[in-house]
Amino acid sequence: MSQNPPNLRPDLANARLSRDLDAAAPDRRAGQPTIGMVSLGCPKALVDSERILTRLRAEGYGISSDYDGADAVIVNTCGFLDSAKAESLDAIGEALQANGRVIVTGCLGAEADYITGVHPKVLAVTGPHQYEQVLDAVHAAVPPSPDPFIDLLPARGISLTPRHYSYLKISEGCNHKCKFCIIPDMRGRLQSRPMKAVLREAEKLVEARVSELLVISQDTSAYGTDWADRPEKAPILGLARELGQLGAWVRMHYVYPYPHVRELVPMMAEGGILPYLDIPFQHAHPDVLKRMARPAAAARTLDEIAAWRAACPDLTLRSTFIVGYPGETEAEFQTLLDWLDEAQLDRIGCFQYENVAGARSNALPDHVSAEVKQERWERFMEKAQAISEAKLEAKVGTRVEAIVDLVEDDAATCRTKGDAPEIDGHLYIDEGHEGLTPGQIVMVEVDEAGEYDLWGRLV
Repeated sequence: MSQNPPNLRPDLANARLSRDLDAAAPDRRAGQPTIGMVSLGCPKALVDSERILTRLRAEGYGISSDYDGADAVIVNTCGFLDSAKAESLDAIGEALQANGRVIVTGCLGAEADYITGVHPKVLAVTGPHQYEQVLDAVHAAVPPSPDPFIDLLPARGISLTPRHYSYLKISEGCNHKCKFCIIPDMRGRLQSRPMKAVLREAEKLVEARVSELLVISQDTSAYGTDWADRPEKAPILGLARELGQLGAWVRMHYVYPYPHVRELVPMMAEGGILPYLDIPFQHAHPDVLKRMARPAAAARTLDEIAAWRAACPDLTLRSTFIVGYPGETEAEFQTLLDWLDEAQLDRIGCFQYENVAGARSNALPDHVSAEVKQERWERFMEKAQAISEAKLEAKVGTRVEAIVDLVEDDAATCRTKGDAPEIDGHLYIDEGHEGLTPGQIVMVEVDEAGEYDLWGRLV
C-alpha cells in the first residue's frame, strides 16, 4: 500500500459507510426496503453516490447508515491506483461478510471480471456513472415498495456532505492522455453537462441553504469545449459568471492552466467566485512532464502564476505533484523542489508514483525504487510544509472571512476562502464561538498560525 497520507489520497479522501446519512434517513417505516452505501474515491464519485441514493430515496427506499440495517449494500469503488483497487476489493469483502448482498459500481466496476474473480458472490457489477444499471440491480435484489404519502425526498436530495456545502459536478470524462492515468479509459471522453442543468442544480442547492458550491470535474477548464455549437470559446467563463450571481461561495477544482484561466482570475478579484484555483501541475521538470504526456512549460507556468497573483493578490493556489515517476532523476527532482521555491504555492499535496493496470507509464524504463520514492516524498513534504507555515504566519494579524464547518464545546472549526473541505487546513475559533452555526460566514482576526492551520477570534 502507498505511504501517501489519507487526506492526500483521492481514493481515501471520502471513504465512508454513508456516515452522514442519518439526518436524511428518517425512521424506517414498516416494510420499507433499505439500502446502504459505501462511497470510495474522489468527490466526483461522491456525487455519483449522492445521485444514486437520491434516486433510490425517491423510489421509496430507506437509507441505512450501517450494514445491519440494510437489505443490500452498494459499494461505489475507486480504480485510480492499484492500491485504490485493493482498498475497493477490501471494502467489497467487508460488505459481503457483514451484509452478504452487495452491488458494486464505480470506476473499478469497469473491470467486472476482476471484481467477480475475487468476489464471485456480488449480486451485480456496473461501471462509473451508470445510474440506470445500478437502479436495475437494486430493483432485482430488493424490489421497491414506495408509499407516496410517507416517503418524502429532501429538497437538495440525499447528501453525503454536510448540509452547508455541496459538490457540483459539471462534466464527466477527460480528453487528456496522461500516461499515468486510466480515467479516460474508465469514464470516457469529456462530456459536459448542459449549462442550464448545472445552473438549475446550483440554484436548488442555494435555495436549500447550501453556502458553498465546490465545482468539480476531471477537467473543469475544458467545460463545454466538447459542444459543437457553444456560446463562447471557453464556456467555463460563462458558467462561472452565472454561478457567481447566486450568493454562495463558489470554489473551482481541477482547473488546467489553459490560457483562458486568465479570464477567470478577474472574476475572483471582483468577488464573484472564490480566489482559489486547484491546478494539477504534477511536476516541474520538462522531461518528466514529457514522459507524463503533459504540457512541458514549467517556466511559462511561473509567469502565469505571477500574472494571476498580480490580477488577484488574495489568490490561493493549490496543486498536487507526483514524485518517483519512472525515469525521474535526482536532478529532475531537485528542479521540482527549486520550482516550488519560486512558485510558492499555498496548498501543496504529493503522491508517490504507483503503477496502475492499463496505464502506459507502466512500460516506461527506469522505475524508481520504493525507498527513493519515499525519501523524495519526505523531502518534498518538508519543503511544502515550510512554505505553508510561512504563508500562514504572514496571515497573523489580518482579518479573513471564514465559513463555519463544525461547532463543538471547545471550538468552532472553520475554513477560509483559501481552504477546501477535507484537503486543506482549518481556522479554529476557541472563544465566543458558542452561538455559531455550520454554514455561517464570519469575519475573524487571525492571531496564531501553525504548519497547516490558523487560530483566531471573531471580529
